[in-house]
Amino acid sequence: MKENQIVEWKQSWRDEYLKWICGFANAQGGTLVIGKNDKGEVLGIANAAKLLEDIPNKVRDVLGMVVPVNLHSEGSKDWLEIVVDAYPSPISYKGEYHYRSGSTKQELKGAALDKFLLQKRGRRWDGVPVPGFHAGDCSPSAFGLFKARAIKSGRLSAEVLHDGDDALLENLQLKEGSYLKRAAALLFCDQPEKFASGAYIKIGFFVTDDDLRYQDEIHGNLFEQVEKALELLFTKYLKAYINYEGLQRVEAFLFPYPALREALLNAVVHKDYSSGIPVQISVYDDRIVLWSSGQLPQDWTLERLLGKHPSAPYNPLIANAFFRAGYIESWGRGIEKINRECREHDIAPPLYDYGMSGLMMTFQANPKHLVGSDSEKTSVKTSVKTSVKTSVKTPMRILELLEANPHMTLAEVAANIGKTLRAVELASSKLVKEGRLKHIGPQKGGYWEITK
Repeated sequence: MKENQIVEWKQSWRDEYLKWICGFANAQGGTLVIGKNDKGEVLGIANAAKLLEDIPNKVRDVLGMVVPVNLHSEGSKDWLEIVVDAYPSPISYKGEYHYRSGSTKQELKGAALDKFLLQKRGRRWDGVPVPGFHAGDCSPSAFGLFKARAIKSGRLSAEVLHDGDDALLENLQLKEGSYLKRAAALLFCDQPEKFASGAYIKIGFFVTDDDLRYQDEIHGNLFEQVEKALELLFTKYLKAYINYEGLQRVEAFLFPYPALREALLNAVVHKDYSSGIPVQISVYDDRIVLWSSGQLPQDWTLERLLGKHPSAPYNPLIANAFFRAGYIESWGRGIEKINRECREHDIAPPLYDYGMSGLMMTFQANPKHLVGSDSEKTSVKTSVKTSVKTSVKTPMRILELLEANPHMTLAEVAANIGKTLRAVELASSKLVKEGRLKHIGPQKGGYWEITK
């Protein structure tokens, strides 16, 4: 047995190792071995018989758990094995909540703790009731837009759609007793930011990663945000290339509308709305990047998020409403549809990067559609050259700042070095992949470690 995400070796017992037991119980379970060094060599413990009695009692009294403690011998050396099951309810150590992640133990705080407690209690963020928010506070236009789409999709009965707004909210499982849930506030309120900071979409046109030429913010209920964002993309931001079919001039966009629509819906549905950060769309001459904040739920893999293994969405109530209105298909088919549309449009499927803080999807234009006049060629070359220079300088400045102040956020780093948050996120994500930078602890409240 080797040390890994579910096995930890300790040379001797300390009461602080109750935190490790707490972390195993809150994650996938695991085994804590007492009497081995970091190489797995048995060193033995002199007080094995006493610990065999003391440890179960301390675990019971401090953590409220029952764990088996097994005695093993190798030659004349004794060692203990503490087997910890994954607990369905949250386990606390003196009011602290610890969690085993990879081969490290983290103390959960802030938004990470809120999310953990909700999931342990069988809730998602969008299913929490909101006191003081009622059907009368919802937007008639939001209900109208939803009903029009739902009638067209045929996924809700006519009786439900004509029974009134309150009955509709009940049918969509957006009510709990006399309260409406958070999902209702985002779906049917014209100002969802009153309930979730950053609940909007931001679009910007970039010449290079740190040269933003213009931008827009799309506010309103989530249905309207998707509709308006798509309209803006294809009327203001995206360029078309020209083909000729015989004598007829045909204009086509660099990116397929269905693929971008599906990608935007994916970003809105799977976003972590507790992060306070908007969905961000960065448009360049040769590519478009969509980014949405969020960490994978504990029982998910990236493959499941990308639809290779269908499962419940990150915000199931929000996803259900978009499904009923005909915006999305059944779970797990969105990414497949995006890839298919890209192939039919003669571009590569998007690149998926689930880094430290969210999911990024990058669509790259077909190079043959970027080469036109000499001025266009010059523009493309200049953009690429500038981008390379920026990517070389930015990582070193990030490392210097984080080495001096490991507790800085990426937003603070961006402000300090005069780069966009997107540019810093891209550079730091690359540094992490290269093994030069590591984030320790939860997303909020952790710190950075520079790997020499």
